[in-house]
This record gives sequence, C-alpha cells and structure tokens, in this order.
Amino acid sequence: MLSRFFLERPVFAWVIAIVMMTAGGLAIYNLPISQYPPIAPPSIAITSFYPGASAETVENSVTQIIEQKMTGFAKMLYLSASSDSSGASRIELTFAPGTDPNLAWAQVQNKLQLAMAGLPEVVQRQGVKVSKSTRNYLLVVGLISEDGSMDGNDLRDYAQSNLEKVLSRVPGVGEVEAFGSQYAMRIWLNPDKLTDYNLTIQDVLTALRAYNVEVSAGQFGGAPAVQGQRLNAAIVVQSLLKTPEQFANIPIRSNPDGSIIRVRDVGRTELGTEVYDINAFYKDKPSAGLAIRQAAGANALDTAQAVRDKLDEMSRFFPAGMKVVYPYDTTPFIQVSIDEVVKTLFEAILLVFLVMYLFMG
Repeated sequence: MLSRFFLERPVFAWVIAIVMMTAGGLAIYNLPISQYPPIAPPSIAITSFYPGASAETVENSVTQIIEQKMTGFAKMLYLSASSDSSGASRIELTFAPGTDPNLAWAQVQNKLQLAMAGLPEVVQRQGVKVSKSTRNYLLVVGLISEDGSMDGNDLRDYAQSNLEKVLSRVPGVGEVEAFGSQYAMRIWLNPDKLTDYNLTIQDVLTALRAYNVEVSAGQFGGAPAVQGQRLNAAIVVQSLLKTPEQFANIPIRSNPDGSIIRVRDVGRTELGTEVYDINAFYKDKPSAGLAIRQAAGANALDTAQAVRDKLDEMSRFFPAGMKVVYPYDTTPFIQVSIDEVVKTLFEAILLVFLVMYLFMG
C-alpha cells in the first residue's frame, strides 16, 4: 500500500512534504487567479449636468431621454437612475458577472449617441460622461487649509481645476466625483429691468455667447506674402472674458437712438462658485472633497495606494497651508480581511505540521 510505504519511511515523507510546501510558497504570487470569475458585477455610469434645472426638469429632460435608449443589452441585469436639484443626472447600468467592461462601455456609448440629439443644448455642450466604475466609493480625498488662508470656495476650485482630471487618470480609478464646484461668473438679472427694456433671458444668453469666445485672428505677414516681406507675427486678440467688469460691459442691444443696453443695466455680475448646493467640512474646517470610484476589475488596494502616491507627488506644488486628508477609506477593512486569510492559512499549515509530527513521528 502507498500509505504503508510512507509510514515506513517518515524521513522521505517529510522531504516530499517540505518540497511541496516550498514549491507552493514560491508559486503563490504566480497563481492564475484570473481563472476565477469576478464576484462584483461590472457597472457603467452615465453622468451629466443641467445647470439651473430642478430635479423634475432633469428627470424629464435628461434622465428619461437617456433611459429610453438604454435597451437591447444582452447581459444587463438592471438599471438605476437619479436626478437631483443641483442639475446632476446619474444612470448606472449593471451587467452580469464576467461581462467584459470594455465591451459593455462601448455598447452603452453607442446607445448614448442615439439619445444625444434629444438632450437640451446646454447639456450637450457640457458633455455626457460614460465611465467604467463601481457603485460605491473606494475612498474620499479631502483638502483643508490648516492656516485658514483659503476658504471652502478656494479649496473646491483648486480641487476641480488641478486634481480631478489628474486623479481620474490614475490606473484603477473609474470615476472621480467632486463635492462642490469651481469658480464661475455669476450674473444676477433683475426681472423688472428686463421687462422695462423689453428683453428676455435668451437675449442675455445670446449676447454672452457672442462676446465671450476665443477668436483666431490669423497672422501678420504670413504666407503668401509680397516679395521682400521680412516680418511675420501672430495676431493676438482678447481671449475669453475674465473679470466681472468685462462681463458687465457686454452689449445686449443697440437702440435706434444710438444708446446701448449692457449687462450692467439689467443686473450685476460677480465671481462666485458654479453651484452652492454642496458645502464640505472636515473637523469643523471648510474643505473640498473628491470621491474616488474604483474601475471595474481593478485592485482596490493598488488603486488606493496609487491615488495616495499621486497626491504625495503633487503636494509639493500645493499652496501654503493646504493639506490632504482621507475622511473615508475602505481599504483598511480590505487589508484586515487579507491579513486574516493569511493568518488562517498559516494556522492551517501549523495544524498539518502538528498532525504529521504526532502521527508520523
């Protein structure tokens, strides 16, 4: 019998057991773990923004229009959608486990193109984003000003202008959601004055779009030029407007008597944030928040560490007094779970060793 052979030769059995355990330990990092199916089903998120719209308007004008086109997917399990009063719309499509997230993303993108023509013009101009991300947050990154030199608006503007796009390109990151918004030019219109001048909001919007543009003015002395031309220079004209005074001076209409109605005649302009619906605080200090969603199939620990490394790298260029904090992080629980698995593995090995020692020694 084979068992009797090893019982009579315990040293040989020990050698084989040690060799097998050593080989298993060396191969543990090269095991083909991809052969096991993913547990979490992949999801695709569609996000858009309709500034100034109520939740009902967003639902009727954006969310439902996109939802109606999200049909015909072979492996889609379910769809969830939300619209809020800040103008944000979010639709999540969840597919069956094992579905290729890249293929699912391409299918959703193709269906979305069919719905784009039915969306409001302002939503189309701002763009509709399709991302491969999980439903829950992996971690939340916060920015605070330790010396109080920056308020919440400054922090949120810095986070969106300098960090959001950089973090979205970190390997494993599926989506970055900003809590708050960056600076924008706010124009407060007086409805009584609009009525007095027989103007509408659309007239003001048309004037803003006509004057707040980038203009390509060409070159001076560019080819083809006359013989002997020696000077060549690019013509630089005024770019996008930047100050409240520049926006206030935009002409809306010229009257027959030669007078001009400007923006300042029907309202006031000021620099503020685009949205005031969200304010973030960390230990009673104003802060900016960036929520990180993990990409489908990405490693949570590697992704979180890559985000921290990128922020550490960028912290050298932060304004004085700015500090990064992590008020929400799911990776400690994941790390504890992995540590417990490793602990259980070593306990099982120890028990096997004791059994072999007691019954074969």
